[in-house]
Amino acid sequence: MKLVLIFGPQAVGKMTVGQALPKKTGMKLLHNHMTIDLLQPLFGFTPEMWRLTHQFREEIYKSFSRTDEIGLITTFVWAFNMKEDWEFVKKISSIFKDQSAEVYLVELEADIEERIKRNVTPNRLEHKPTKRNTEQSEEHLLRSMKTLRLNSQENEIQAENYIRINNTSLSPDEVADKIKSEFSL
Repeated sequence: MKLVLIFGPQAVGKMTVGQALPKKTGMKLLHNHMTIDLLQPLFGFTPEMWRLTHQFREEIYKSFSRTDEIGLITTFVWAFNMKEDWEFVKKISSIFKDQSAEVYLVELEADIEERIKRNVTPNRLEHKPTKRNTEQSEEHLLRSMKTLRLNSQENEIQAENYIRINNTSLSPDEVADKIKSEFSL
């Protein structure tokens, strides 16, 4: 069993890379909007929605980690200046490690100009209903840059299985190939 956690800022390509990786590895994908977009229509972007989102994901991780599947790819916007995000990553890593799984951390980064372009791609809008108000989505993307640190600092992540990829000029398939090669998936 393997867990590949793909993280980075909004519209960096986490889901799209996550969609390319199963085709190359046989792993399954649970991207973060699969739970967000289920609950947001019912609860809005409220604390209750976020509580349930984290609870759903945690239960999915626990159940999946006990299966005979090859592994799970999941995505997450990690705010490095938020203690609870560090705790969330530690918790999901522990869920899989407790089942003797390998955990791989993949950090994506891209220039803001590229992220703004990706924010309105047909694939993103098809799979993420809450991003279809593109003006609001872009505004949130830009506003969050002022308060949240969504990429790590050099040597901040000390995990054994960690890679950081600037995918500004790379296709999702190229990034998936790098991940597969780096970790021998």
